[in-house]
Amino acid sequence: MAITTTKSAYRKGIVDALPFVLVIIPFASLFGLLATEAGLNVFETLTFSIVVIAGAAQFTALQLLREDVPTAIVLASALAVNLRMAMYSASLTPWIGGAPLWQRALAAYMTVDQSYVAAMTQYERDPEMTVPQRMAYFFGTVTPVVPLWYIFTLIGAMVGASVPDSWALDFAIPITFLAMIAPMFRTLAHVAAAVVAVVVSLFAVEVPYALGLIIAGLAGMITGAQVEAWMERRKPGSTA
Repeated sequence: MAITTTKSAYRKGIVDALPFVLVIIPFASLFGLLATEAGLNVFETLTFSIVVIAGAAQFTALQLLREDVPTAIVLASALAVNLRMAMYSASLTPWIGGAPLWQRALAAYMTVDQSYVAAMTQYERDPEMTVPQRMAYFFGTVTPVVPLWYIFTLIGAMVGASVPDSWALDFAIPITFLAMIAPMFRTLAHVAAAVVAVVVSLFAVEVPYALGLIIAGLAGMITGAQVEAWMERRKPGSTA
């Protein structure tokens, strides 16, 4: 689908995001179900999803709340998991930084893993898109994702414990992230960061308060930065 207008950009964003629907539905349903099992009522669960709108951080906070972890640790862990959003924003800025403030504010709220991956892939594939077209595409990517996150969080919370374990809704979590990050392994630095993060997370699984996830993330980022710096030094003509 060629992008020639903002309308065609918006439609293409919707089309490109449709595959994510297959995992958003069970992902959101699982969160709603687990949140009510953890003691939140339906209103609190839905508010959690609307305000935070960050699946990984929500599941992290929920798991820690179920383990009666101190509130400060819960907040720190959720914020650490969500630090990737700051990196997403930094990499999106060169592409949509010229958009009106209200559009950027709305995009900031709706930046989720799925919208970021789809948008960056499209922007890099078609750098000639105008800023209005880029914003239209971005809002297209969140159109099938964000409302379903709200709706199926609510459904999961209302259905609650009546969902049988045999449905295995938790499959959606790893599949979602594998589907998003696999196409982004384009350099040695990306692969090294991912491998180190996985290995460290396995060794740090017994660290209290789920802090092993934070340790693994930091180890992965440091490794990726070091590998990227090493690759820059190896480029022909480098003076480093």
